[in-house]
Amino acid sequence: MSYRIGEVAARSGVTTKTIRYYESIGLLDEPQRAENGYRTYGQQTVDKLRFVFRARGLGFSLDEVETLLGLWADENRASSEVKALAQGHIKKVEQKIAELNNLRDTLLHLVNACHGDNLPDCPILDELIDPKE
Repeated sequence: MSYRIGEVAARSGVTTKTIRYYESIGLLDEPQRAENGYRTYGQQTVDKLRFVFRARGLGFSLDEVETLLGLWADENRASSEVKALAQGHIKKVEQKIAELNNLRDTLLHLVNACHGDNLPDCPILDELIDPKE
């Protein structure tokens, strides 16, 4: 069965613009064209896009997604390669969480330091001008 790009988008959860982008960077193969010039796709493309959509939702970069797609397609892969990639990604996620926690703590400190009254003094603005490290 073949689908047009709008149907593939609906079935995969990926926008038509994103599908075209993935084609332009080589993440997806160029689609076949019907006689009327419309792109046509098979179920394999829908499955691949679902895979990419889910991997991107988990925060994997496009390079990591490309690696994962290669592993998915390789029937002789070692699951240890997939696990190692996921473990590396977990470390990046944990680093981002730590950075976000630090950001939240700084903002909480600044908000707590601000009186929030009708006076012009504002430690939040002061910190933006001259950060205390």
